[in-house]
Amino acid sequence: MKSLFHLAIHVTDLDAARRFYGDILGCAEGRSTDTWVDFDFFGHQLSLHLGTPFPTTRTGRVGDHMVMMPHLGVVLPLADWLALADRLAAAGVSFDIPPQIRFEGQPGEQRTMFFFDPSGNPIEVKGFADFDGLFAS
Repeated sequence: MKSLFHLAIHVTDLDAARRFYGDILGCAEGRSTDTWVDFDFFGHQLSLHLGTPFPTTRTGRVGDHMVMMPHLGVVLPLADWLALADRLAAAGVSFDIPPQIRFEGQPGEQRTMFFFDPSGNPIEVKGFADFDGLFAS
């Protein structure tokens, strides 16, 4: 059985979140009220509630980068990752870490990019040519 995750985080503006997650990331909107909205975040349930986003710090050392912790993310097939990177760039999204290859030629080689939603929540999207490398060591 395939398991899906559910994550609920705070955002400061539901309209801005709808534009970002729906229009830019391409996530389908689900149920909502005047204080929260659900999205199909690449097959997973992401609930965005009005409130103060969690504090983050640049404390995660990955390769040559210090990445924002905590962050949410998703792993996509490489073709989908490339299309999303193009869509984000075309929408003028500012990258914290621009699209790039990480661990090139090593087990677990991947594409990655980091950016923020309009409320400052950090997001990482990884791309793999072969998901068998996801947990390679």
